[in-house]
Amino acid sequence: MNTPTGNIHEFTVSELAGSLKRTVEDAFGHVRVRGELGRVVVAKSGHVYFDVKDDKAVIASIAWKGTAQRFRFRPEEGLEVVIEGRLSTYPGRSQYQLIVESMEPAGAGALMALLEERKKKLAAEGLFDTGRKRLIPFLPTTIGVVTSPTGAVIRDILHRLQDRFPRHVLLWPVLVQGDAAAAQIADAIRGFNALPVGGVVPRPDVLIVARGGGSIEDLWAFNEEVVVRAAAESEIPLISAVGHETDTTLIDFASDRRAPTPTGAAEMAVPVRAELKADIHQLGGRLVAALSRHIERRRTELRSAARAMPRPAALMALKRQRFDMVADKLDPALLNHAAEKRGRLLVLAAGLKPAALSRDLRQKRDLLAERSARLMPAADRVRRDRKRDLANWAARLEALSHQSVLKRGFVLVRDRAGKLVRSGASLIEGAGVDLVFADGDRAARIEGGRKAPKRAPETPQPVRKAKPKAKPRGKPEADGQGKLF
Repeated sequence: MNTPTGNIHEFTVSELAGSLKRTVEDAFGHVRVRGELGRVVVAKSGHVYFDVKDDKAVIASIAWKGTAQRFRFRPEEGLEVVIEGRLSTYPGRSQYQLIVESMEPAGAGALMALLEERKKKLAAEGLFDTGRKRLIPFLPTTIGVVTSPTGAVIRDILHRLQDRFPRHVLLWPVLVQGDAAAAQIADAIRGFNALPVGGVVPRPDVLIVARGGGSIEDLWAFNEEVVVRAAAESEIPLISAVGHETDTTLIDFASDRRAPTPTGAAEMAVPVRAELKADIHQLGGRLVAALSRHIERRRTELRSAARAMPRPAALMALKRQRFDMVADKLDPALLNHAAEKRGRLLVLAAGLKPAALSRDLRQKRDLLAERSARLMPAADRVRRDRKRDLANWAARLEALSHQSVLKRGFVLVRDRAGKLVRSGASLIEGAGVDLVFADGDRAARIEGGRKAPKRAPETPQPVRKAKPKAKPRGKPEADGQGKLF
């Protein structure tokens, strides 16, 4: 059964959502809310989405990119803030949300609590350990400065360097306040470290990160993790000079040295040239005085040692006396030696006269003739004996030669293959043979004797040789001549 609706207006979903949106925005067009930040998400577009909560409720909030860039600090979960904006709805999800127009920390206490929590976290990672800190070079050639190009900080640093010891300065301009400052400062520190040694742009020997004084919110960029980590990772020694002497930021703990002011950082970076010149002059004077004292002391020691030594004349007296004695004996000794050699020379010269040489030559010639006369008969005898032996061996060789046997009427028989025929039984009827006589060869054919087998080829097949009889001891048979006797 249908219930009567009367005159109630019927909305579409979009109409009702739009009506709710207008109602909420009209009723809460400007609100101021105090609460704790919950989940914080920064979208790629630059918009920041986060929650504002207390112990009983949560309101979804959004800060558009332009608004977020004006924040003096980076929103983080757990931070208590005061937000101004307007309430609206998001019909697509049937939820209301706070459109943020400004946001401030809810007092310095909230930022200090966040700062202390972050300090403990980074210290636990070892970023503040003293063992990581590097020594500042005594006299750097190039100094890199990370600060604003328009503030008084860079002028104070340059003026102080000029007074103490002028050096080459490279300025990397950055924002030192606001939401974009932290990223620029970190990029500047890493950019200086990325410069190659010996490149077109000189790589600094020391870095100074500086900013003037201000509130904790003004200095908050130097408390951001990205800046602290860049300072801790820097290979170039880094001096932090942020705020006044009483101001402390997290970059001070990560840097290698902390200066109370930017001017103090310049004083840490270079010595005073005038003081160095005075020190060098003083050290030079001390060096000259010390050298003079040393020379005088050595001169005194030399004099004392000289007095203890004997006089040179006394040292040479004995040697001079011995020299005189030897010199007196030298002339007679030389004369005696020369006379001895002269007598020996005369004796040898007498034996070298032509008559003596001719006599010695005749004696040698006679001895040679005598030995030649005895040698010739012996050589003739040896020669006749060798000729006789050679004739005997030639006669024996001729007697044993098969040619000599053939001359006595014997014949050497070979088959057509050129093999020696040693037995007549090995020849078949009709076989061709070669007869070797003393005066030439003749061909012949075997008749009679053993019959050839039927269908035998015209060329006789090789016949197995009969086992040769044992040769008589002491009667060698010439190779290849056959059995002739």
